[in-house]
Amino acid sequence: VQLQASGGGAVQAGGSLRLSCAASGRTSGGYVVGWFRQAPGKEREFVSAISWSGGTTYYADSVKGRFTISRDNAKNTVYLQMNSLKPEDTAVYYCAAAPFHGTYHDYANLGSWGQGTLVTVSS
Repeated sequence: VQLQASGGGAVQAGGSLRLSCAASGRTSGGYVVGWFRQAPGKEREFVSAISWSGGTTYYADSVKGRFTISRDNAKNTVYLQMNSLKPEDTAVYYCAAAPFHGTYHDYANLGSWGQGTLVTVSS
């Protein structure tokens, strides 16, 4: 499966953005989609993930209550609604598809990654 992330941009603190991750290719499998982010000078970190059915979601503690992940399998697209954005949310955001939800290394070794989309939050 090939992934393409979009929706990044520049917003002020407290603002909102919605990222999209569109899948193409072999999309019939029951894959999990995760969002990760990488800030300048920092390691890539997990943000959120969603199961194939959408019934199970995962969030990093730093985004719980502010970010919401969802998916529309008819459109082969996963969304990340980001509200109450903070300057520390500034990063390049990546989406990845994997056969199951695991660690970053599971996604890195087993998954497919899209190109990143930049989110910049100013104070």
